[in-house]
Amino acid sequence: MGRLPQKQGHKGSQKWIQRLVNDSPRIINSLMRQNLQLPDSDKIKWLSPLADDDYAEYRDQAFIDLLDIKPFKVKLSDYWPRGGPVWDGLAKSDSDKVFLVEAKAHIPEMVSGSTGAGPGSLKQIQKSLAATKNYLGSKSSNDWSSTFYQYTNRLAHLYLLRVLNDIPAYLVFVYFLNDHEMDGPTTTEEWQGAVELLHTYLGIRKNRLSKFIIDVCVDVRDLW
Repeated sequence: MGRLPQKQGHKGSQKWIQRLVNDSPRIINSLMRQNLQLPDSDKIKWLSPLADDDYAEYRDQAFIDLLDIKPFKVKLSDYWPRGGPVWDGLAKSDSDKVFLVEAKAHIPEMVSGSTGAGPGSLKQIQKSLAATKNYLGSKSSNDWSSTFYQYTNRLAHLYLLRVLNDIPAYLVFVYFLNDHEMDGPTTTEEWQGAVELLHTYLGIRKNRLSKFIIDVCVDVRDLW
């Protein structure tokens, strides 16, 4: 199933993204508005993870349905096998902009293992990753289905929605500051350095989707 109910988070990025979306959405909304220069009239509605929806996270066709978008040109099922990215958060604005959210509380979270998909699924994944990599102009020889796979599969889904289907989608990476329990970064500069290193490894420091990828830092001390 693509709807994944969650318990209330007690630590790390799950705890903080739940608090941010449910208790302090004005903080993340303000940061998103600043990055995209959205007018105040373009309200942002959070769809996940909501307390009254079991803090559910969504993946596969369920996230498409929740956002009420219709990728007519290239369907998700034709692009990516089942068991795709689980989104930490999902939101939509009054002007139909859609936001796919990934949250991190400490730098090691950025390093993910390889896909682990079976031969048939792996072939489909690698084809879509290759198309994304080519579109972004990456010259990196590094395998996008390996070390930073969690990041690259998010890029691939942005490519699917925005490039292949003309849907006004954005990737929002939320980096939390001062999560001392997880030994997380205390400054924006620490996160910026980690992200720059990741981009260099993937060969995407400057790419055609950069303006649709938002990096925001939120201090957990503002969420108590």
